[in-house]
Amino acid sequence: MPVSTATIPNSGFDLTNCETEPIHIPGYIQAHGYLVALSADDFVIRYASENIRELVKQPASDLLGKPLEALLTQTDLSTAELVAILNVGKRDNAWSRMNPHRFRINGSAYNLIVHQNGALILLEWESTVSGRSNLDQQLIAEALTEVQSNRTLAELIQNTTRRVKQLIGYDRVMVYRFGPDWHGEVIAEALEPGLEPYLGLHYPASDIPRQARELYKTNLVRLIADVGSTPSPVFSTTDQPLDLTHSVLRAVSPVHIEYLKNMGVQASMSISLLYRGELWGLISCHHSTPKFVDFSARQAAMFVSQLLSSALEFRKDEEDQSFLFQIQQNGQRLNSQILTDWDVVAGLTRHPVTALDITGATGAVLVYDTKVYSLGTVPGESAIAGIANWLGTQPFDTFLETNQLPELYPVAEAFRDVASGLLAIALSKELNEYILWFKPERVRQVTWAGNPDKPVTVSENGKPFLHPRKSFEAWSQTVRNTSEPWKESEISVAIKLREDVLQVVARKANEVRQLNERLRVAYEELDAFSYTVSHDLRTPLSSIRCYAEIIMEEQGGTMDDDTRVMFQKILDSTERMRSLIRHILYYSRMGRTELNFRQLDMPKMLEVIRDEILVTEKKKNRHLRIEFGTLPPVYGDPTMVNQVFTNLMSNAAKYTQRASEAVVQVDGRETDTEVIYSVKDNGIGFDMKHAGKMFELFKRLDNAAGFDGTGVGLAIVKRIIGRHKGKIWFHSEPNRETVFFVSFPKESSE
Repeated sequence: MPVSTATIPNSGFDLTNCETEPIHIPGYIQAHGYLVALSADDFVIRYASENIRELVKQPASDLLGKPLEALLTQTDLSTAELVAILNVGKRDNAWSRMNPHRFRINGSAYNLIVHQNGALILLEWESTVSGRSNLDQQLIAEALTEVQSNRTLAELIQNTTRRVKQLIGYDRVMVYRFGPDWHGEVIAEALEPGLEPYLGLHYPASDIPRQARELYKTNLVRLIADVGSTPSPVFSTTDQPLDLTHSVLRAVSPVHIEYLKNMGVQASMSISLLYRGELWGLISCHHSTPKFVDFSARQAAMFVSQLLSSALEFRKDEEDQSFLFQIQQNGQRLNSQILTDWDVVAGLTRHPVTALDITGATGAVLVYDTKVYSLGTVPGESAIAGIANWLGTQPFDTFLETNQLPELYPVAEAFRDVASGLLAIALSKELNEYILWFKPERVRQVTWAGNPDKPVTVSENGKPFLHPRKSFEAWSQTVRNTSEPWKESEISVAIKLREDVLQVVARKANEVRQLNERLRVAYEELDAFSYTVSHDLRTPLSSIRCYAEIIMEEQGGTMDDDTRVMFQKILDSTERMRSLIRHILYYSRMGRTELNFRQLDMPKMLEVIRDEILVTEKKKNRHLRIEFGTLPPVYGDPTMVNQVFTNLMSNAAKYTQRASEAVVQVDGRETDTEVIYSVKDNGIGFDMKHAGKMFELFKRLDNAAGFDGTGVGLAIVKRIIGRHKGKIWFHSEPNRETVFFVSFPKESSE
């Protein structure tokens, strides 16, 4: 007997379930199409929508468990023709390129859309709409021409909105941009005369929950042809629900259906806009009556939106790179000034280029050696002292950034007009020394489509439950205590400036302040720690490994598989522990090892490192390119410099495992006083806002959790660079690239 995989949702949803509602397995499809799912290996029918009988003149229950031929016995569609399509799609994995397939079934025209999901192939039939192809091609050509022109991004967005409306014929088409907190704003709109405009309205993040946003990244086009139609359940011979993540017919959450009805919408279509693979916004389309848009028109609309996504990425990257280049140039100028003046205060505050010029801030302050030096518009001196004292209580080592300072430090509300945003880098928290940048309050009048603070309804028994808003009347709110957010580039250049300043500070006499006693105690503790590791840990660890190897050798033949696996895990774990101990010992001894400085042949050294890494990656069946640019000589200790580049290049190789074409680039350049090398990869990257713990012992960033590592390697690199009186800094962008820079003083600079 067939089993329905559909579940009838309740009219109200507990708030805790909203974010986890399984909208990818609703058990229903929309009523305007038909669905069948086949086993990919034998083309046996495993799932069928109840309404399939309208298409093939047979009930779903008669089709389940039968071969594909049973589906077409009462139609004029050739089984051989359909099987040929499925075989080509399987062989070449060409489903998306082949869709749609045009068929006539019993005198009516249909589009067949096919995709594979694991061991199942899903067939979905929709009606076709004839006579649109020429119009679609014309509008696409116009959109392509416009993207290639020098129009502003705002113009492109508005014109794309208008073109999508022409393509699909809906009453209203909007571009809906997400904010950092996932609330949305309508930034462009094309609509029929007489409709109330939504342009400029904001919608709370709860209107589009997290799991729906994730599906928008997978399914770039989503159609709801008739809000009032009754969805068709999907039947199967099992109780395993059918995954409809990639389905064009997937039914809609009842919460969303009610939401659309409350807006007076009877048909809806959305097209995703992506920026660097993440959801930037939506093209949201509404119609006051049921309206079906066929697959070809939807694909044309999606192509236009993809052109806009490409333009968005190009224009924004161009803008970001221009800003980054400018502030990096200013940062280099500041470093030159500090070195020339041999004075931190003069180098940062007494030249045409100052510390204020490496961010978009309107004010900056240097708190140094018990004095305060101000640039631009900043809070009063007593307020600065209060901020510095407060920073000393905050859990950060390198930097702190916020665009809502009064929310973290309520006292700041008194000077929010000049300091609602704060970027602080710590030169010395113990000595209360910082560089601070301030951004002013950005007072905004935000108009919401309904009150965003009332997303729930309370039932008669007093229990809150999710219920779509019934009112979409404009509701205004004044946003205070907030500045423009800090950009990744501003943070990375500020961190680099910190390294420049600390290098000068460390090489001047004030480096000795409060360090001698701390160094003596630290070395004593380090000696004790080294002794403990080398004797109290390594000896029992060797015993564990030895006994495990003996047992494996003597009794391995009689062990069951599970026991043998457990013993192998013991051996693997002891090996990892031995490796960690070696790293810790190397780290602890490094501070006292005598350095043997010489001029190093970097091409020779780096080629050996590259060969070792490539051999290791080849054993893992990975293809990796390691490219070299200019490789000037470095003046340093050969063993330690080798350790620096081995760590940096190995890390770069490791974190490119998920890249489609893994590339590591090593390049060097010389200035009058130093040699600077960069190691760049196109791996997972990281958020610069979380980079403060990068060089801390045993600390790893959250997105590195799935990769092997001890959290010691970069701490070793940092220490080696410090002993060479050099600098290390970095810049990264999530899912795009990471670049580490290391500098070594030239021989004449020692």
